[in-house]
Amino acid sequence: MKLKTSITIIAGCFVIFLFIMLPIFLSIQDQKDEYVASIKGSPFELKDINRNLITEKSFEGPATALFFGFTNCPDVCPLTLNKINLILEELKKEKKTLKVFFISIDPDRDTPEVMKDYLSSYENKIIGITGEPEKIFVLSKSWNIKSQKIFSEDGNYTVDHSSPILLLKNGKYKNRITHHNDIEESLKIIKKIL
Repeated sequence: MKLKTSITIIAGCFVIFLFIMLPIFLSIQDQKDEYVASIKGSPFELKDINRNLITEKSFEGPATALFFGFTNCPDVCPLTLNKINLILEELKKEKKTLKVFFISIDPDRDTPEVMKDYLSSYENKIIGITGEPEKIFVLSKSWNIKSQKIFSEDGNYTVDHSSPILLLKNGKYKNRITHHNDIEESLKIIKKIL
């Protein structure tokens, strides 16, 4: 009799738990869907480091990654680009490809020449984009990337910025990788959109 009562109590608690938690789970899913829908990108025209025209159509294809950063970044950007490079090497072993764009959020200092030199160690696997500050700002904002110049007393500055790797399929946002994801986790996330 005690076993039957215990099972009834446990089942009742489980039903109450579901009744309370289901709206929360659905709300979280709705928020995720709203977030994904809010990241759309925008039409634009910029140049890559070889002065080729890049538009929103350039982001179309089976799998594309966007990373917004800058060449004077002391830590996050070089670490992220090295991570992307390792991911590209792993994908290459499996005969899979990911088109990667590094978009400067500091176009005043990141000229095509500076970016070309900066990205040269990646053997042209990462496409650098720079251009007019206003166009870069609109593009970064359309992908929900935040950035702000932080000036020091001597007049120099750094750029504080959000740093996810945005993953697109056919030009549409699908997911992202953050600095918390290791290479293995990142590859799993990428392979879901390939």
